[in-house]
Amino acid sequence: MMRFIDEVKIDVRAGNGGAGCVSFRREKYIPRGGPDGGDGGRGGHVILEASVQKNTLQELYLRKHLVARNGQPGMGRKKHGHNGADVRVQVPVGTIVKDESGAVLADLSYDGCEYIMARGGRGGLGNSHFATSTNRAPRYAQPGLEGESG
Repeated sequence: MMRFIDEVKIDVRAGNGGAGCVSFRREKYIPRGGPDGGDGGRGGHVILEASVQKNTLQELYLRKHLVARNGQPGMGRKKHGHNGADVRVQVPVGTIVKDESGAVLADLSYDGCEYIMARGGRGGLGNSHFATSTNRAPRYAQPGLEGESG
């Protein structure tokens, strides 16, 4: 039996970005290969999408916490980490998204309309980005940024 649910309160959290990598190229006949750390991946977004195939918020009523995946850290040989998977939830056309104070954030008024509720954090840069003519072997990388929540 399916109940008609037209109002629901949910918690969302986007994924954190992956950390950059500190790595150096090591090969037999290349004595000073230099930095080759890769960048971290982006955290996943939480996205609401309007669909004419839905007519109730039953899916959100049963699933009150929407949490996207974190981005993977970078690796050596300038390999980027994987981006976190986005969480996409279909809602009925005409859904109005409000924050806790009651202010309208979005009106999903037509089929295919999307609203990103929480953006994923950006991945950190690896040490290959910080190499300069005076600092040829940087031993630091950026951490990933936190994703939005609400």
